[in-house]
Amino acid sequence: MSEQRCCRIRLEISREASRLFWEQGVAATSGDQIGEAVGLSTRTIWRHFRSKESCAEPIILHGVAWEMAALRRWKPELSLDDHLADEMSRHGRDADRAERADDALAMKMIALSSREPALRTAWLMACDQVERELAGIIAGRLDLPADDIGVQVHAAAASGALRVVNEEIGGALLGGADVRRFAHAHQLLAQAIRSATGGAVGDAATTGDPYATTPSGRTNTGIEWPVRHAPERAARAVRRV
Repeated sequence: MSEQRCCRIRLEISREASRLFWEQGVAATSGDQIGEAVGLSTRTIWRHFRSKESCAEPIILHGVAWEMAALRRWKPELSLDDHLADEMSRHGRDADRAERADDALAMKMIALSSREPALRTAWLMACDQVERELAGIIAGRLDLPADDIGVQVHAAAASGALRVVNEEIGGALLGGADVRRFAHAHQLLAQAIRSATGGAVGDAATTGDPYATTPSGRTNTGIEWPVRHAPERAARAVRRV
């Protein structure tokens, strides 16, 4: 079986499993029911997934796939607000019916994860992928290596902020909130990243030494590194004595 066909089958299984989880709960859903819904034997289900709960993973990952793809396309000359506005407009225009249905299912699984530990694990695994993706993107914009500690801290904070915003928006919409309330969701997402990184990430990229200090003693990464300035501070202390 080709990898492409395997991915397609996994997605089909995930769609039906997610639908059943939402309609009747995870505990009340069996592997047999998932197999029957998708038209496959239960044995085939277990060839593709290690447990019934893991069947939701492809749909949950779909919930962040667009976000990761959009962030990869972020051009240096654009602010994140402007870039996400363009990306959301394109997605709203180009997404087909199946993709929109998967978006809705992903939103439901993310909401359900708040009370289903196994689904929560899958959601946090997806968020971990976002963090890894963000590390590379932030490193590129700050002209730093992806394993730089400042980059990693920013990526962790930004991915956590995105998780909270996604959960908040999804929960509100599933709770009946007017979709027009989130017409400016791109600004919410961009502001979440900007706030989480202390303003280091979110604006159009600039050039210069990422570790150059501002008058406040902070670097362009938005993080104060006391160890870097320890000798200078020690010298000032000696002079005062």
